[in-house]
Amino acid sequence: MGKTLDILGAITGKVFLPKTSAVIVAAGTASRMGGVDKVVAELAGKPVILRSAEAFQQNAAVQEIIVVTRKDLREQVEQILKDGGITKLTQVVEGGATRAESVNKGLNWCDKKCKLIAIHDCARPLVSQEIITETITVAAKTGAAVPGIPVRDTIRVVEGGLGVSTPAREKLYAMQTPQVFDADMIRAAMIHAIQKKAAITDDVSALELMGAKANVVQGSEENLKITTRLDLAVANALARRNDAK
Repeated sequence: MGKTLDILGAITGKVFLPKTSAVIVAAGTASRMGGVDKVVAELAGKPVILRSAEAFQQNAAVQEIIVVTRKDLREQVEQILKDGGITKLTQVVEGGATRAESVNKGLNWCDKKCKLIAIHDCARPLVSQEIITETITVAAKTGAAVPGIPVRDTIRVVEGGLGVSTPAREKLYAMQTPQVFDADMIRAAMIHAIQKKAAITDDVSALELMGAKANVVQGSEENLKITTRLDLAVANALARRNDAK
């Protein structure tokens, strides 16, 4: 019985969820932010990295948090998280030259007892508990899950300035994070992506390189990614509204 309970892991409400490590990726250069560093930018009074970490601190299934960031931010980020009460923080590590290398550095610090690993972009600081729990729940059953939302715009493939094709919009989803995986599966996929020198933009892409697929669960428009100053302004408004509830 003890072994069974250890496999089932943490309890969230009435749902048994496996023990999960969270890797928060905050190693980007913020090149489209016009000089604003989104990792430590203030979001309704709190740094973006702190809000992202708080979401996983509050989730019962998450046993630990590993943050991957730039060398020049490592000490600052660690201090922000410790001062902010992130008691699940295991390590703040320096990222690599590519996303795959950065994620892999985070994976290396994950507790081997955790059956699942959730990989989350720091730039999505407004992720809800519902999305985190649902993605973990589905990944526990299937091995891999990612939140996504249907695209609203018409998407056109452009080559040399000319539109050459228009994919069916009903089949297109914008992927979000956290992306949650069986721990052994994502470790193998990320090493494979690094060996292939694949320029992945999310972590499911590494899985797909090995011929595997992930289940898509319902994301949210509010789980937006801060990429530009406009995104930061929108996120500030949402954070202030959420804090006032």
